[in-house]
Amino acid sequence: MARLRGPGGCPWDREQSFDSIKPYTLEETYEVLEAIDNRDWDELTGELGDLLLQVLFYSEMAKEQGTFSIDEVLDRLANKLIDRHPHVFGDVKAETSFEVLLNWQALKAQEKEKKGKGKEKKKRQVGAGESAQDTEPPESALAGVSTAMPALMEAHKLSSRAAQAGFDWPDMDGLFEKLQEETKELQQHLEEFPAPGPRPHSQGIAGAGKLQVPEDLRRHLEDEVGDLFFVLVNIARYLALDPESALRRTNRKFKHRFQWMEQQLRASGRSPQQSSMTELESLWQQAKHQERQSEGANERGAR
Repeated sequence: MARLRGPGGCPWDREQSFDSIKPYTLEETYEVLEAIDNRDWDELTGELGDLLLQVLFYSEMAKEQGTFSIDEVLDRLANKLIDRHPHVFGDVKAETSFEVLLNWQALKAQEKEKKGKGKEKKKRQVGAGESAQDTEPPESALAGVSTAMPALMEAHKLSSRAAQAGFDWPDMDGLFEKLQEETKELQQHLEEFPAPGPRPHSQGIAGAGKLQVPEDLRRHLEDEVGDLFFVLVNIARYLALDPESALRRTNRKFKHRFQWMEQQLRASGRSPQQSSMTELESLWQQAKHQERQSEGANERGAR
């Protein structure tokens, strides 16, 4: 990487910056996830290398500007692994994953306290011209949750942090009651929707013939749909499921079934647009049946 960025290296690599590389980091991350989902271990080897390249790229650029190097990245990671696993590298006892999590939370609290003391020390060094208003409030339980991550992941992180702070539903029944409540609120707002009501916009040119919805109503509907998503994310969290993975699994399932329908229709010289909804629904059910048969055959083969 140093050679690629150096004199006589690659013009493209030399032109890159922290900001220009960011999209590739996100892309490579998703390709790693896709390889794992597909259980394609040969592909995963290459994708992990591509993801590691992102770390090397950032580190080399930082070294050039005198900020840090790859050695410091690895040293910091090694120290973090040791510090956060005192039950492995120290004398702390933790026989179960629950005990590990309790230790983890205690360590995080200590780290926050140290950061707070460090900030307070810096403020004292500034001088005596401070007032009581200069005192920073305690750090929020939700601090550090990035707004740049996918929305489902962010919702999962936020709700998990809030739950650790004691703000959570006592049981699943409460979550389903909340789901019904949010569904009802959305339905109430839909009563204000202009006639003839919500319709799919899949036909014709994108955006053409779209019903004009008042801005206030559109904002309310967006809020209510967002609330529904947030409750579903909490249901996933309660079941120890990753909402991103769950939705990706459903996306792949939908794609596979729809493409199977297209193949069946193509064999008769038609397309989905040339078929009735009744026929499409029948094909969809056949696709589901085919999928279940294939899964059953795979399970028998694995045994």
